[in-house]
Amino acid sequence: MTSEQYPDTLTRFGFLLVSKYSMIAISSAIEPLRMANRLLGKNLFTWTIITADGNPEPASNDLMLAADCGFNDIPELDIVFVCSGVDVNGVYNTDIQKVLHNLARKKVILGGLCTGTYLLARSGLMDGYRGTVHWENIASMREEFQQMQISDELYEIDRDRFTCAGGSAPMDMMLKLIADSQGSKLSANISEQFMCDRIRGRHDRQRTPLQAHLGSGQPKLIEAVTLMEANIEEPMSVDELAKLVGISRRQLERLFQKHLNCVPTRYYMDLRLNCARRLLLQTDKSIVDVSLACGFVSAPHFSKCYRDFFGIPPRGERHLKQASNSK
Repeated sequence: MTSEQYPDTLTRFGFLLVSKYSMIAISSAIEPLRMANRLLGKNLFTWTIITADGNPEPASNDLMLAADCGFNDIPELDIVFVCSGVDVNGVYNTDIQKVLHNLARKKVILGGLCTGTYLLARSGLMDGYRGTVHWENIASMREEFQQMQISDELYEIDRDRFTCAGGSAPMDMMLKLIADSQGSKLSANISEQFMCDRIRGRHDRQRTPLQAHLGSGQPKLIEAVTLMEANIEEPMSVDELAKLVGISRRQLERLFQKHLNCVPTRYYMDLRLNCARRLLLQTDKSIVDVSLACGFVSAPHFSKCYRDFFGIPPRGERHLKQASNSK
């Protein structure tokens, strides 16, 4: 079926920007729409930039996009994506919650780009839904929003909620939406224009830094690390990991030493401490709760390990963050 056989239905997108949103995420979402219009020779996709007061909002790289409207004069739209970036918990406020609930009451499809999913969840609009978010925020969101099913896939389309990870993942999601609307041939042509050699599917998982570094040449090592990442709260022993991976403990230790320059226990500890740091900075959980969530038997032991690794105790880390937010 060619794109000409699809109905000429106008789809009106909105992009709600909050302070320090990810520029690459919103660009990856808008550019496929622009290219679709160009290749079709007609404007079947429109987009509106929304900020709180209708003035430009700085992205995380300090560049700014001109806004089309503020929260009080949003036009009729079909889909609105919340666009956010780093330190997303610091930008949430009741105005954002109110405007999102107003859109939901109007039956507008809601979505999140990068950490925008957090703002939807914080507003109570992801309860009972499956969604995703940038991999750095997955652990903290799973702790905070237990009524939501959070996946580590590139994007999720669950009824009237469209969410995706950051970076270039919005492009994959938009190409899927365009394919559903105007056919896979148009989507493939857009991908070709952007020299994107493969349109990733919704079930592609977010690539972790380790996978990007090692590629596919060390499946046993990647499998062991994946098990570690999935068992932060109740850490597994090296013997258990080796057994599940299907190699001896000695072979596993050799793989870690050769490719990661450390023993498995050290790598596991680093994973847990980095997860703890994200929970400290992204949630309001107590230090005791953070320590338990990351598999430490006591808060004092956690504090010592944290200080040895980061050079600052957990409480000091949180105080620095609070002081930075108050400036």
